Amino acid sequence: MTTRLRQDSPLPLGRGPALHTVPPDASAGQVTSLRAIAQINALRVHDWPAYGSLPWLKLKPDDPKVYAATLEAAELHRRHVERIYNDAHTRALNVLQTAAEVRAARKGTTRTREPREVTATPGWPPIAIPGRPGWYRHLINGEQVDLPTNKPQESSA
Repeated sequence: MTTRLRQDSPLPLGRGPALHTVPPDASAGQVTSLRAIAQINALRVHDWPAYGSLPWLKLKPDDPKVYAATLEAAELHRRHVERIYNDAHTRALNVLQTAAEVRAARKGTTRTREPREVTATPGWPPIAIPGRPGWYRHLINGEQVDLPTNKPQESSA
């Protein structure tokens, strides 16, 4: 009634390591895989039907093979989702890189002007100085003065 473990199964037929320690650089997915292997080892089953198959459905609910097949299916699904995520992430990085290359190529052809010096003007409030947060340029007695306030200063006349 049971079938051997499928060739594409991520679980090594009960031959995997017990989960006593986890490598310090292991990813969450690797830890999950190690845990599934350890749980199947603890069940002491070496073959089980594929999850959702007719032989699997005929198993009694408390048969350890039901749990082993469920763990295998969950691990296969996790790996499938991980592959989808990694592929999408790679495609997104490629799009960003391509967009950056287009911008870099375009930069040489677009006209840009040099930045202008910020100048305070009579009758207007102080102006923020780019690159200097909290500092403002004031016009005091005809002089351009930088101060850490945006309150208009009195001119001494």
